[in-house]
Amino acid sequence: MFDILVYLYETYYRPDACPEAAVLAKKLSAVGFEEEEIFEALDWLTVLADTTNEMAKDPEQETQDSRASKGFRVYAEQEIAILGTPAMGFIHFLESAGLLHSQQREIVIERALAIHESPVPLDKLKVIVLMMLWSQGKDPEMLMFDELLLSDEDSEPRLLH
Repeated sequence: MFDILVYLYETYYRPDACPEAAVLAKKLSAVGFEEEEIFEALDWLTVLADTTNEMAKDPEQETQDSRASKGFRVYAEQEIAILGTPAMGFIHFLESAGLLHSQQREIVIERALAIHESPVPLDKLKVIVLMMLWSQGKDPEMLMFDELLLSDEDSEPRLLH
């Protein structure tokens, strides 16, 4: 499924450039993706689009989130078990750096829980964040772009100072 998501991101720079689901499924099949993966990816994207559309109905929330005092998110036991420490740490990093607001964080968490993989691998979480931004028509900022596209093997150890 994640290969399809990355393919869509690279092929269709914006979600509105994607064809209808039936046409897209045929195109993905023609490229060589398996039917089961295609339907899984399209279902996942449909829920992401629905969630993004719900968020767009309340544009004031994003403004309120950016002005709100910094709080913290308490994860449920099930979320901790499924996400794992690296994924939660990465989400916290993006939020504390001001690269995600609270609604985006919740979308990322919800979509990560939907992949039914425990713990969620960091490389897959990065694709989820990228697709969430893509679904909102937003380009990742350079700091986030580096974090999202560098795999753990590619990046050199980072110094804290």
